[in-house]
Amino acid sequence: MLIDLGDELQLCTPFRLRHLTEDSTVNPNFSLSEAEFYQSVFSYLCGFGVWNEPRCCQIALNATAAKFHLQPMQAKSWFFKPYFGGEPVSEAVVCLNSKLSRGEFLIIEHDGQSSLCLSLNEQFILDEGIELEQFQAIKVLNDRLAPLVLTHRVHQSA
Repeated sequence: MLIDLGDELQLCTPFRLRHLTEDSTVNPNFSLSEAEFYQSVFSYLCGFGVWNEPRCCQIALNATAAKFHLQPMQAKSWFFKPYFGGEPVSEAVVCLNSKLSRGEFLIIEHDGQSSLCLSLNEQFILDEGIELEQFQAIKVLNDRLAPLVLTHRVHQSA
């Protein structure tokens, strides 16, 4: 999916055409609800102080495209370890752990059972030979979501 951001700027999402809803190709303009969601995510991410504004913009645009234009998907929780900690998840940026990777994800949609998450990692290994590219979406059961420890992320950036 290609998002046109003006005369000289375009964003290519990692979503394949077969995973997009039919109306994604019919109406290429952002709706009011899409623009509101984008602004909400952008402001939320900037508030963390971890990513610069262009990166927050890129994450928010991919999250908006995923929320409004991806076809519904089934949870693929078997790739992830359950979270048994006592601290509840209270932020939209969370940690998911597979057998081979630990990574940061943004919750795009959340219900009582599962969450649609966007990978914020350059690569995330789900299992041997299976990986998520940056900004790909995956749905997981909520018992896999772990709180993100920001000191780890901030320390890496310094």
